[in-house]
Amino acid sequence: MKLSAVYVKVFEQRCFQLLIEAYQTSLTEQVIQFDWNENDISSELHRHIKENPLRRKWKFITQVEAHLPKDIPKVKGFSDKFPRIDFKLTSFISSIEFEYFFEAKNLKQNNSALSRRYINTGINNFISKKYVNGSLIGYLLEGKTSETIIGINSLLEKDERNTEILILKSNKQIKTYYESYHTGIGTLKHLIFDFTNSSN
Repeated sequence: MKLSAVYVKVFEQRCFQLLIEAYQTSLTEQVIQFDWNENDISSELHRHIKENPLRRKWKFITQVEAHLPKDIPKVKGFSDKFPRIDFKLTSFISSIEFEYFFEAKNLKQNNSALSRRYINTGINNFISKKYVNGSLIGYLLEGKTSETIIGINSLLEKDERNTEILILKSNKQIKTYYESYHTGIGTLKHLIFDFTNSSN
């Protein structure tokens, strides 16, 4: 394996670690509210990522609500048309730049509209390659993780996408880690952050 390939794997693991530690800190602080928008939660997690000493040690740059520039005509307002993603983490080794992205969606066990949105503007945006080189985060604000995943999988099965369902996998950093497989992009990783016991 080349140095860059080894570093890509380490870089992804470090991205996961920074985000998961931010989530764990937010649970301790009990600041996040059930009526918050996704961007509110992402902003709070981003604050904890920035404050994490490991970020500086690893020389990571982090950005919330990052633009994903694409080739469009440069006329007034063109930047408003760029897709945005919730988290962008960047690091350099020598002259090589590494980037990793996370897209976040609010989830509630009995809210099929949010589960549908998780598929349509989360999973599907990775499949279409609107988002690349990243993972999905589900912010669970109501209910149980396992039941919420069953709801998402039911919608995928209803769409005859049985081979794309989310499957629980082992992960040393977080228990609620899932993977799904999609033709064209391969494995998509899913982190579910359960906030149901963290609100004041």
